Amino acid sequence: MFKVLVSDPISDFGIQQLVDAQDVTVVKQTGLSEDELVEIIGEYDALLVRSQTRVTPRIMEAAKKMKVIGRAGVGVDNIDLQAATQRGIIVINAPDGNTITTCEHAFAMMMALARHIPQAYVKTISGVWDRKSFLGVELSNKTLGVLGMGRIGSEVAKRAKAFGMEVMGFDPFMTEERAEKLGIKLGSVDEIIRAADFLTVHTPLTAETRHMISRPQFEVMKPDMRIINCARGGIIDEYALIEALDEGIVAGAAFDVFEAEPPQADHPFLHHPKVIVTPHLGASTVEAQENVAVDVSEQVLHILRNEPFKNAVNMPPVPANVLKKIQPYFGLAEKLGQFVSQMAKSAVHEIVVNYSGDLAEVDTQPITREIVKGILSQHLGSDVNVVNSMHLAKVRDINIIVQKSHIAKGFTNLLSVTLRTSSEERLVAGTLLNGYGERIVQIDKYPVDIAPEGHILLISHNDKPGVIGTVGTLLGSNDVNIATMQVGRKIVGGSAIMVLSVDKMISKDVLVQLKNNADIIKAKEIVL
Repeated sequence: MFKVLVSDPISDFGIQQLVDAQDVTVVKQTGLSEDELVEIIGEYDALLVRSQTRVTPRIMEAAKKMKVIGRAGVGVDNIDLQAATQRGIIVINAPDGNTITTCEHAFAMMMALARHIPQAYVKTISGVWDRKSFLGVELSNKTLGVLGMGRIGSEVAKRAKAFGMEVMGFDPFMTEERAEKLGIKLGSVDEIIRAADFLTVHTPLTAETRHMISRPQFEVMKPDMRIINCARGGIIDEYALIEALDEGIVAGAAFDVFEAEPPQADHPFLHHPKVIVTPHLGASTVEAQENVAVDVSEQVLHILRNEPFKNAVNMPPVPANVLKKIQPYFGLAEKLGQFVSQMAKSAVHEIVVNYSGDLAEVDTQPITREIVKGILSQHLGSDVNVVNSMHLAKVRDINIIVQKSHIAKGFTNLLSVTLRTSSEERLVAGTLLNGYGERIVQIDKYPVDIAPEGHILLISHNDKPGVIGTVGTLLGSNDVNIATMQVGRKIVGGSAIMVLSVDKMISKDVLVQLKNNADIIKAKEIVL
């Protein structure tokens, strides 16, 4: 008989399948302190939490029988994943349960914004009958820009189409075929910002998406554009938005999230007449709370019964003899994925992973997961991990091909990763060298030898005298120090690449200066 502890308020309906199970005993005991949990947790096989219970390493150390911790929701910040993984405890969440409710909240915010509903309500109940001050706009025939076409963004797009809106979407992993199925037009962030009447964001918060909408973007928007954020605080620069509202560039904004939550009492959003705010209610519906509880309860049952499961957010156990062989390649695999992802310019539709040498004889699936995680993390950030990376690739229609060969081109083992898009094919290969560690040994068709770390400047150029000197001079004049340099070519006087490790981030202005040189074909900074 399995014992399950529910330590946070969770929907009774959602955990009913656990209660009904003949081989499970469920105990609900909420509001426990860490000491109280440590005292009793040793008798339980599973723990279900929301966000109140903090599952610390001390609690997990006492959980001698624990097989699984289930989070009835998406975020797992309150669970120490490293400690769970070290103790072989699977942590699962429910990433799909709040898709519809978050989508509907975003749409509700958009409609309220279009018709000034909160402002009109406040004035009406105060005794003022004012119809002239709240002239709204229709959604029909307007262009909605959706930045982030994952589960929630795609659902918003479907509803917008039903309201007669034209939808433009951006997602680094969306293909033209999938966009066509949804009936939307794909565009770049810049194209969407310039064309949209309404803009809604549905991306994770990463280094790449932080303040992706800021002063430069507001300056090129349509007059009277309206903006909605029910995703993550920080994607939109809050103070740049206030300036745009005050200057009349943006007609209104609706935010369910803030960069710091809860916001300070003097936050300008809370007092601005053109801003609608709610206290992070995106997932706050009865149905969503029930759905996440149902989802996580189902997976807990599967894990307890040793059945196939999904939505784990930490690495599943790997046999010790296999782990010993493949673990040294995990870091290299993720970096190869990050590197090749930054090389590609358009949506990825296929990933080809080739294992050569001794690795061809072992189960390399955990390494493949690391590679895919590295590729997707450039745009999905912490939302992707080694367990859900394959699933996230699948739902984005990314085909993954794994090939193996015993011939490793002079290396003991060689990992190569090829990304295929609608317009290009990019390749990066790497290995582990005794005494040198992780090395990238091939980029596209060119042999190189570089350490995959820090800031790397990748330049495609014509193989002519003086090009290397020009690059060095330009970087030096902009206070960019070169740590190492590699040059790769196939034939004299043909195309070549230059790979430079530099000490700091390269500004966009420097990249533009490089690209303006007639003999430089491409210049791209890779950050690892």
